[in-house]
Amino acid sequence: MYNVRENIKARIGNFRMDHYWFRYSNFVPRLFNWVLDLGFEKGKIMPSRAFCSDESQGYPVILLAKHFGAFPFNHGQVGGIMSCDRHGPHSHHGKDLVIVQASHVGYDQSSKSYGQYRRIHSEDEKYSSNCGKIFAILDWYLKEYEFAKNHILIDMRSDHCLITIDNQYLSLNRELSLKLSLEKMIEQHKEEEHGDGEYIPISIQSTSRTFMGTKSLFKHMAWFFEKNSGKQPIGDALLPEYFRYKKELQTDFKGQHQIEQNILRAMPWIVTSLSPMLTAAQVNAEAEFDRCYRSISQEPSYQGRNLLYISGLNIDISPGKNQENFFLNKFIPWAAYIQLNSGEKYILEQKELYDTLNKYGVDNPSQVKLDVVIKLMEQADPIDLDIQFY
Repeated sequence: MYNVRENIKARIGNFRMDHYWFRYSNFVPRLFNWVLDLGFEKGKIMPSRAFCSDESQGYPVILLAKHFGAFPFNHGQVGGIMSCDRHGPHSHHGKDLVIVQASHVGYDQSSKSYGQYRRIHSEDEKYSSNCGKIFAILDWYLKEYEFAKNHILIDMRSDHCLITIDNQYLSLNRELSLKLSLEKMIEQHKEEEHGDGEYIPISIQSTSRTFMGTKSLFKHMAWFFEKNSGKQPIGDALLPEYFRYKKELQTDFKGQHQIEQNILRAMPWIVTSLSPMLTAAQVNAEAEFDRCYRSISQEPSYQGRNLLYISGLNIDISPGKNQENFFLNKFIPWAAYIQLNSGEKYILEQKELYDTLNKYGVDNPSQVKLDVVIKLMEQADPIDLDIQFY
């Protein structure tokens, strides 16, 4: 995600959700009225969306078409990743330009949990992962974390703790693995005969080694374990600061691995969160704006044009039983980049962006009445096509 050292947990925490969301039926007209106020010309605005291909993203697409009067250009790939090579084609389709990019996550009303969506058009209306792309990426990382939780053991004593670690986490040769921050967990021996900073086991088992835990580990584990209760799996006490993941990601021009690149550095905080799918979607939305803002702001075909690029998170409310025509999506804005044909350019961060959208009303007299338009299309006189074969 980023190469500089930073507090990833603090960065994720900057993404506010409570009281920062809009129903899509309110968000899109507010967005439309905002860009008109910025000087965009009504009837000459080409919207574009960078959404996942899930059917749960259909209602937002319909609303963009309804309020902007044009079916939105498609900037998106699976997972809500933006195809930055489509900026040029998008610029040719309108005078003024709007781009809405969003990662997405399902929300189940009955269990009040994130990451699932009821597929009402499937044979048994089953629940499945949403976003499925993010779930497929997280699967390996979650399994690695689950294994580590059960194969690292803590033995609390009165004034220290022992830690037993599976041998695979002590190997330097594993190319694809969960890597422990051993310096934070194991007391290093400073004796001259052992060398400086070596990890010397207290005991050796067939598949693991037992070490003296650091003082800081002892203090942390005291919150989770009772003293003199024997060896116990570390479980949820395996906090994000104690591990990272080692995985070499392939790069390809089609962006198939872009989501994984976006969220890899934050993965310890994702897999340990209460809602990994939600946290991953948040991190992906943040990383995509950071990546795509630079691409958009430097795109030659966008220069000297009115353009607004807004990024956020789509929450797809899962339909309940017998809700065949249920459509409800909420949008949580994250950031926006605005450039005007006057040369003015600026970014709005989440709170200022939310407050700006909230200033505008939801009335849009110029919105397209889709049912009327469809009826007119059905009643239109047929047009004979002059087809010539050579």
